[in-house]
Amino acid sequence: MASNNVIPLGTAAGTFLSILPNITSEDIIKTIILAVVGAIVSFSVSMLLKKFTKSKNK
Repeated sequence: MASNNVIPLGTAAGTFLSILPNITSEDIIKTIILAVVGAIVSFSVSMLLKKFTKSKNK
C-alpha cells in the first residue's frame, strides 16, 4: 500500500508559513544569545563534573 504524505506535508508547510511572518530579528538575536549561553554553561558543567569524577577515582 502506498503512503500518501500530501496532507501532513501541506499541514507542516502551512504551519511554517503562518509562523514565519511573526518571527522578528529580536527573536532571532535572543535565540542566538540563549544558545551561546546554554553551550557555555553546558561545557562548564561538563568540565567540572569531569574534574570531580577524575579526582574521586584517584
